[in-house]
Amino acid sequence: GECEEVSRGELEKEAADTMAKALAMLFPWGVLLVLLSPRPSTALSPLQGECEEPLQVVRVGLEWFLNADHMPFLLAERLGYFEELSLKVELVEPSDHWEPQRDLVEGRLDVAVTEPLHLAKDAAAATAEEQRQLLVGFARFLHTDGGVMYFANGDITRPRDMCGKTIQYPGAPGPGGPAIVQTMVEDDGGSCDVDSYGKVNFGFDHVGALHDKHADVATLIFANFEIPAARAKGHPEARYFSLKNIGVPDFCQLVLVAAPSRFPDLKPALRRLLLALRKAITFIQQDPESAAALAKLALPDDTPEETIKATLPMFPNDFSLASDYFYSLTAWLRTTGQLNNASSIDPALYWTNAIALP
Repeated sequence: GECEEVSRGELEKEAADTMAKALAMLFPWGVLLVLLSPRPSTALSPLQGECEEPLQVVRVGLEWFLNADHMPFLLAERLGYFEELSLKVELVEPSDHWEPQRDLVEGRLDVAVTEPLHLAKDAAAATAEEQRQLLVGFARFLHTDGGVMYFANGDITRPRDMCGKTIQYPGAPGPGGPAIVQTMVEDDGGSCDVDSYGKVNFGFDHVGALHDKHADVATLIFANFEIPAARAKGHPEARYFSLKNIGVPDFCQLVLVAAPSRFPDLKPALRRLLLALRKAITFIQQDPESAAALAKLALPDDTPEETIKATLPMFPNDFSLASDYFYSLTAWLRTTGQLNNASSIDPALYWTNAIALP
């Protein structure tokens, strides 16, 4: 038969009925067990049955295992925001940190999560030919605090005390970890040889490296993740020196990137993706207790509640990043010897705010 338009009133009644049933199910502490599955859409939908519009699949490669940093994606799914916007978003965990970027280039993913540090560093190190194929960053969805973690029951009380200490960092024995620590030491008035630091690489197990005394400090840590994890492991003395306070560009952020060859065609879907994430962030801001309860259902069972709580405030309303931010970041990379290329690269080659702004 013909497709008949479903009125807003009918859809709102359906949603209200569903919510009324959900009201009967309460957690012991009074948080609603709303939406163990996505809620019905309250948007106008003229498409029913055989005329229903298919959902567009968007495959998103994560930078690490599924964790609280990805909360807006999890809530947008459970609250039905993706479906309302005709999207089916699939989150893909990588086998290693760099896999999503390779899969983007080879077409197995539509979007990947990375850090602005990697985006800017790859762009600045690219040849003229490689610059034409740079991944395009288009939204910053997490901005946490973080930097260098240490345990305050030792002899480190201020940044310059880190001079000559052993650093745990995933890129060891490369220059990244000492560059961060040395910048902080010098900003605090200290002076030591950048080659004086010990270097160990236990991947992203920053807490384990400090707990087992393989290192004195660990970087780069996200405070919403590593500090609760350290305290859960019996280290209430876990502290950190924040990048933004001590001379290092603030790159404790997560951004979304796409392959340049596919970005123009994906823009309409990515615009809807960002709208759904923005709605999920609004939900987090307006009802953090319910957001935490829903996130707990979607995250791995061993996720500490303190990690979820610490992450709730870390999702910005503004998804854009300024060109000056990237110029500052690449200037620091050069000053600390992490880049050999002396020329500047226009951030417009690898970042756009075209769909990040409301």
